[in-house]
Amino acid sequence: MPTNKKEGIIFTTLMCFLMVLGMSIYNLWLHNALHLSNLFIGLIPGFIVAFILDVFIVGVIAKKIAFNLPINKQNKMQMILTISCLMVLGMVTCMSLFGIVIEQGIPEQFLSVYLTAWKMNLIMALPLQLLFVGPISRTVLATIQK
Repeated sequence: MPTNKKEGIIFTTLMCFLMVLGMSIYNLWLHNALHLSNLFIGLIPGFIVAFILDVFIVGVIAKKIAFNLPINKQNKMQMILTISCLMVLGMVTCMSLFGIVIEQGIPEQFLSVYLTAWKMNLIMALPLQLLFVGPISRTVLATIQK
């Protein structure tokens, strides 16, 4: 876990970038549009929005909820998993909306389109975060901290 502001910024930036990269690749693949040019077009705006959401909204809410849940707060793994899962739920909720609006505007069947996107994104984002992005980001942070 980050121990100061500098480490927090590095950790959040890396975590956000890797999640946006992974989810961008996944969504482009789902829509048969996985080309390097498409990836670069969406990566920067997606990263900016995700970073702002993470730092100012979703991260704040996820941590507040996590610290109010009846879990063992001294157990580092429980806290990591709880915050990670809450972050994924919040970010998928917000970024699915962002992706739909950027790609389609507001479609006629908005709720149906949104719920489908939300489910498809959650299916990928949760394992991506728990199995790859989270561990990689914590390993890089631990290396920096040494």
